[in-house]
This record gives sequence, C-alpha cells and structure tokens, in this order.
Amino acid sequence: MSTSKTLLCIGFVFPEPKSSAAGTRIIQLLKLFLEQGYDITFGTTAKPSENAVDLSKLGIYVESIELNNDSFDSFITTLNPSVVLFDRFMTEEQFGWRVSQCCPKAVKILDTEDLHFLRQSRQKNIENKVEFSMDFIKSDIAKREIASIYRCDLTLIISGVEFEILSNKLQIDPSLLLYIPFIFTSGNDALVSKLSFDERKDFIFIGNFLHAPNVSAVNHLKYQIWPQLSKAIPKALLHIYGAYAKPKQLSLSNEKDRFYVHGFVENAHTVIESSRVMLAPLQFGAGLKGKIFDALLNGTPCVMSSIAAEGIFGQDQPNGFINDDNQKFIDNAIDLYTKISSWEQFQSNGFEILKKRFNSQLFIEQLFKRVAYLYKNLEAHRLQNFTGILLQHHSMQSTKYLSKWIQAKQTNND
Repeated sequence: MSTSKTLLCIGFVFPEPKSSAAGTRIIQLLKLFLEQGYDITFGTTAKPSENAVDLSKLGIYVESIELNNDSFDSFITTLNPSVVLFDRFMTEEQFGWRVSQCCPKAVKILDTEDLHFLRQSRQKNIENKVEFSMDFIKSDIAKREIASIYRCDLTLIISGVEFEILSNKLQIDPSLLLYIPFIFTSGNDALVSKLSFDERKDFIFIGNFLHAPNVSAVNHLKYQIWPQLSKAIPKALLHIYGAYAKPKQLSLSNEKDRFYVHGFVENAHTVIESSRVMLAPLQFGAGLKGKIFDALLNGTPCVMSSIAAEGIFGQDQPNGFINDDNQKFIDNAIDLYTKISSWEQFQSNGFEILKKRFNSQLFIEQLFKRVAYLYKNLEAHRLQNFTGILLQHHSMQSTKYLSKWIQAKQTNND
C-alpha cells in the first residue's frame, strides 16, 4: 500500500452503528477518509458481534491484532500507515507506544467520542448537570484521558462544550484539538417526506443498554415521568428501544401501563420517524447524544434534559423543550404531544439545526487540511507540544515494559 494515503484505525470494538452513537461516529469518520482516497485497515483485538457492521462491504480491510504481542510491530511496520486513528483513549494507551516506535512519522489522531472522565464524574454527582468542575481532573481516568490527548498529534472533539472545557479550562493548546461533531450530508432525502403530526403516534426513547446514562434514563422514565404522563395522555404508548437490554430492563415492560421495552431494533430511523415525540431525560453523560441527532434527522421533536441537549443547539432554537424539572418535563411532553403548532415549529427548528450546525461541508475541508498540514509539518508540530514529548517518553517506557512483562509471563505460562 502507498503510505501517502493509508489509514490504520485501531478500534476497541467493531463499530455497531445500529447499536450506538459511538458506532455511528467512527463509521462517519472512516467514510470521510474513504472519500478522500485513503486505503483503510481496521485493526482490533475484539471479536465481531452480531450487530457489527461489515467493514469489508465499505472497502475497509480488517485485521485481528493482539495485545502485548510483538506481532503488532511486524504488522504495522509492513502496513506503514500515514495516519493512525485511535477510536478512544484506551486503544491509544494500548498501542500508541508501539505506533510511535515502529512508525514515528505516522500522524496519530485520537477520537474521544465523548470525554469519558466528564461522563463518569457526572455519574458520580448527577446534580452537576452542565458546569465543569476542576474536581473532575482528580480522577485517574481524567489523567489518563488528558495524557492520551497530549500524546497524539490531533484529537477530534465531538462537542463544542467539551472543546471549551479542554481548551479554556484545562488550557490544552487548540492546535492539538479539532471540533468535529456528528455530520449531516446535505442533498439527501433526510429532510423531506417525513411523516406529519397526524401520521405519528406514541413516545419513544432509544439507547444502548451497555451505556449507563441510558439505563438510568429508562429507570427515570419508568418511575418518575411515565406514571403521570401516561395518565394525562391515556391512549399514548411509550416504546423503549436499545441494544443489549438485559432481563432486568426487559422486565420493566408492562402492557397495562403502556410501557414497552423492546430491545434492539434493526432500523432505528423507522421507529423514530413513526413516533410523535422523543423523550430523553438523561441525568448524566457527555459528548453529543445520538438519539437527539437521530430525532433531528427524522423530524421528531424532543423533550430532553440539559445533558441530552448539550452541544447540539448552541444559541439556536432547539427541536423541542429542554427541562430538568420532572413536573415541567411532563408538562412539556403533554404540550408537545397534543399541540400541532408547537410540534411543527420544533420539527422545523430541528431541520434548520442540521443544516446550520452539522452540515458535513462545514467540517470536511478543515479536517483534511489539518491532516495534510500535520503530515508535512509533523516534527515542528510535535516540538511545540513539549508536554506531549514528556508524556510520550515516560509512557513509552512504562507501558512498553509492562507490556513486555505481560508478554513474557504469557510465554512462560505456555
């Protein structure tokens, strides 16, 4: 393969765009690189799941790689990629030092998906909805994630709120960061032929059950929101969809209460478009919420918490109500479900948000300009990131020898 346009993506798991926003995100990025003429190899230690996308159909090579094994060194040296994309900071921790050792001229890009340390800190203190607290960086995961950002040449940030936290609160040089949210390709049929208010019915929530914020939100809907909301609109149903629902979540279904937990759905867009209102009372989280983005795409107005809305709307009008108070959330849901004028206005707002804030043309050029600049000016760029040089040195030594110790131990056990 030519090294001028060769990308190696190291994935923690195989992408599942039908199951999670993280899967949608990485597939969007890979497609952008494909459109720019890159040969792409996807390497992972994971096994394909039943919901994993068939990357070979996209023209992406798939390679099984091993942790703590020198076979990766031979593999990446032969591939000699010009760009290495880590799909989250854990894969950079595992393989970043080997990439630097074997392919020092490769541009290293980290996709955070969301800031893990922010999400976990909010989970521990769900009363802290939006405001950043410097206490967040006391956690081990914060130190690990921020160190990973410094070790990479570029980190892609999905939320403008998180970009602000990293650049202004933590003083990370913006030259190391690039804001790339979910993207919407204009010119397709996403904003036309959507079902009307009268053609839709019921409420919907959707979210992967492996993701703690979604599990929490479903419980919140079951016990805090739906009992009162269902009485106000006695013919409406609430449908919960999400991959990897456990028996505990499935058992929440109750036909008498009109509360249904369905689990995985093959085509999320179909069920979202047929629903009148999306409910998203997320109590904690980070990044951009895929469920809200999908609601925008399908013209489905939302009632959401401030966490669910974070990073989506900026200063523009949202596609629904944003409220963290349970009673006001319920009142908003009743209003949105029953008043066609409000519903149609919020649907229109959502379409405008997509075109104004998530149009792919706003981001593609700057992404590949930055990648091209890094490829040509990599040494100078790295010299300006002295913190990254220090972390690279110490991380390579500690991670390298830990990995070799594990490898030696495994060999001896065999």
